[in-house]
Amino acid sequence: MLQGLPSLLELAGVNGTRSGRFFLLGPDGVPDDRVNAFFAAPRIRNRAELTGRKYAVGLGVWLSFLEVLGRTWWEASEDDVAEFKFWRMSDPRNPGRVSGGTVHGNLVAVSSFYQWAERRFGVVNPVNRREIRRDGEVHVGRGYEASPHVIRDSDVKWFDPAGYRRWCEIGLRGFGVDGLEDESWRGRNDQRDCAFADGLYGTGLRLQEWGSVLDLELPPDDPRRGFYTCWLADACAKGGRGRRYWMPRSVLVDVLAYLEGARAAAIRRAQAKGRYERLAGVRLVERLLGNGRLELRTLATGELATVSLDTLRPTARRRLFRQTGRGLEPMAVWLNEDGLPRDHHGWEKTFERANERVAKAGLIGMEATPHRLRHSMALRWYSIGRLSYELRLGHLTSEEMKDFRAQFGDVWQLMQTLLGHSTVTTTMSVYLEPFRSLDVSLLIEHIEGAGMAALLAELLDKHPRVHTDPLRPVR
Repeated sequence: MLQGLPSLLELAGVNGTRSGRFFLLGPDGVPDDRVNAFFAAPRIRNRAELTGRKYAVGLGVWLSFLEVLGRTWWEASEDDVAEFKFWRMSDPRNPGRVSGGTVHGNLVAVSSFYQWAERRFGVVNPVNRREIRRDGEVHVGRGYEASPHVIRDSDVKWFDPAGYRRWCEIGLRGFGVDGLEDESWRGRNDQRDCAFADGLYGTGLRLQEWGSVLDLELPPDDPRRGFYTCWLADACAKGGRGRRYWMPRSVLVDVLAYLEGARAAAIRRAQAKGRYERLAGVRLVERLLGNGRLELRTLATGELATVSLDTLRPTARRRLFRQTGRGLEPMAVWLNEDGLPRDHHGWEKTFERANERVAKAGLIGMEATPHRLRHSMALRWYSIGRLSYELRLGHLTSEEMKDFRAQFGDVWQLMQTLLGHSTVTTTMSVYLEPFRSLDVSLLIEHIEGAGMAALLAELLDKHPRVHTDPLRPVR
């Protein structure tokens, strides 16, 4: 019966379907082709993977809400949007209430869907824009009427170095609060997980950014160096803006040890079971060319292509392999226990399990997220940068200091570069609130003969959003 009909891949190509495209199913398991056509629209399918996921989740929550109300998506009104906001944020009957920022993100996804559906199907967009009165005229603003009035940029929290080490030892390494290994510990991926967490804490990269690194992008080890300058690809960076980042040698050594240890063992197991040959879309790296370009061969067709590392998205990177004497070998650094390249969303489970172990040990408020490690890296480097800045330039007059900042920037510009922000405003207003009003003279008094970890622990001991090691001796 199927003879002469197109294959699934051919049908997918005709319908504009790409690997990794999101889709939604109704409660009855049946897709609404009109809704899923939204994810195939060029303006959505060409967005970053994380953006597409946020749109899919936000639209899915909205459609589920309408399902409970007995309303179809093309019948939704602005009253439904207001009720949606109340249910998401304030309804006592909702055990999973969320913050204003999450609701605003949902509204962005829902409004984008209806803007597209309005042109395609003539459906009215129930998410109204705010009206702004200026010079007696009414203008349509960028915000939404249903957007929460107070949206926090970020619920930022930090670890100092001692706090991070304690979380890592208990959550990822299997130690108890007494500093000894827990006999009930059954972790099998502690080498990989610790190397990954140390990378987030040491480089300040985001989860997707660090989770998408290829082994050929790692620098060779040089014991004489303390840091390595690396390049983050455009297609993996937030906003599509690639940049330099700096990797401590301690992080590189941990990653290289993982490559030679647990990762190599996982690859051998996968090769023995033939897992890599069964993967769809595998592309072999034939040659490394100049200017960050690769010559790739599609395993299924033998087709050759030359591509830039900067243009390879995280999903494409998970399908890059090399041919070795033992068989296919992935080029993605981070692998699952079965040897397959790890989707960066899998790390969320790793952090959840680690946080559960820390909470079970009785350490409250010590939860870690990938972004919290990034924040903590920023706090640590701001401390070091500010101290260095004051010690080297403290002899200058105010006018000379002003001239120096105009020419070379100050610590905030340094942090902007390290974090990869497009504006220094984000760095100043969101990430480093504990140090905004910190008395620099106090830092100078403590720098002589004091290690940075001890200094931070003392200065930030009473800050409610900076967590140190709760088990450290109190002087």
